[in-house]
Amino acid sequence: MKRNLNIRPMDFKNGIINLTHGSGGRASAQLIEALFAAAFDNEYLRQGNDQAVFPVSAGRMVVSTDAHVISPLFFPGGDIGSLSVHGTINDVAMSGATPLYLAASFILEEGFPLADLKRIVDSMARAARQAHVDIVTGDTKVVEKGKGDGVFITTTGIGVLPEGVDIRGDRAMVGDTVIVSGTIGDHGMAIMALRESLAFETSLVSDTAALHTLVAAMLKAVPDIHVLRDPTRGGLATTLNEIARQSKVGMMLNEAAIPVSPEVNAACELLGLDPLYAANEGKLVALCAEKDAERLLSAMRAHPNGANAAIIGRVIEDEHHFVQMKTAFGGTRIVDWLTGEQLPRIC
Repeated sequence: MKRNLNIRPMDFKNGIINLTHGSGGRASAQLIEALFAAAFDNEYLRQGNDQAVFPVSAGRMVVSTDAHVISPLFFPGGDIGSLSVHGTINDVAMSGATPLYLAASFILEEGFPLADLKRIVDSMARAARQAHVDIVTGDTKVVEKGKGDGVFITTTGIGVLPEGVDIRGDRAMVGDTVIVSGTIGDHGMAIMALRESLAFETSLVSDTAALHTLVAAMLKAVPDIHVLRDPTRGGLATTLNEIARQSKVGMMLNEAAIPVSPEVNAACELLGLDPLYAANEGKLVALCAEKDAERLLSAMRAHPNGANAAIIGRVIEDEHHFVQMKTAFGGTRIVDWLTGEQLPRIC
């Protein structure tokens, strides 16, 4: 794949993206070779074709794609690079599948610093290696200055789902237990605190993480998990409403049982926001039969990404498919869908 391009080495310290980097010519080839191919290097990417040919094990194929437009690009706990890897891996993993490969597409704005782009690409490469997932193909486009916002990344994930695993949004059943893998709202409030320059005694840090090894541990303990979902945009409240609608059931939550960190609570109170609607990038919601709940909870708590897992409610019969919650004050309220945009450009 290495070629002598007969042009000056890229200046990753002071250089910027220009329109020639998206022209398909020498500058494009140099950017791909010196940055993307070097960072993501693997035997499939080295094929150098417009597509990747790779092996898969027996089972059903799972594919998911996601666009990432977060602002700011760098935030406590991560950046758009690691987020683009984690987000798509998690979408694949919520089916119970093992993620195997990623494709990545970049839209770059003219004038974007090469140093920042390299930092993002290196972060992506590191996140993919840690998840044991290869980035095997991709594409790069450049738009004129003012027509983008630095960088947008779209990733597509491929995974394999073993026979016998049946996890779907329409499998929630009356009597099921609702479990969340940890504190909610960490990602959304970390982004908001950074945007608003809020200072807290303890820093707010995004929870962005790949969850496929947690899912594997959960399936080992309880093969018949009914529903898995990662509550990203719209937060826990919107995710549970989606599941209730798909499965034609209701839910009753216990506010006191829902884990929220003191820092997130403080940030939400200050900004007048509800942590139930704040985005997460390293948490999941699981629904399983009541008889399996304690076993599943124990398996989650034994994993680093599920140490603060908690049972937060149950599935009930409700022809209106409402999600309700017993409040800390002893009352009951409807937990509705997110309306409007609580926090734009969050992932």
